[in-house]
Amino acid sequence: MTEAGTRQRLDKWLWFARMARTRTAAAELVTDGHVRLNGQRITQAAKAVRPGDVLTVALQRDVRLLRIVATGERRGPYEEARLLYEDLAGDGATT
Repeated sequence: MTEAGTRQRLDKWLWFARMARTRTAAAELVTDGHVRLNGQRITQAAKAVRPGDVLTVALQRDVRLLRIVATGERRGPYEEARLLYEDLAGDGATT
């Protein structure tokens, strides 16, 4: 994880956080309008996100409400990806 205050492309963060299987799929989530950043619909995959931002992600079978805790350095295992965000829904859902 990188230090707080740094920025990362939204599609890359979604991929690192394992919200999508591929980076292309993560970019499509954004460009298709399935992601909101701090309540605003985002359609640019290159939009910068940083720790503290809140994402609403409409996945195929689930809607996730996430607070970004850190930016990632790589796409690692689930346990590592889970450290990148806080699940605000509090239902303990896993991906």
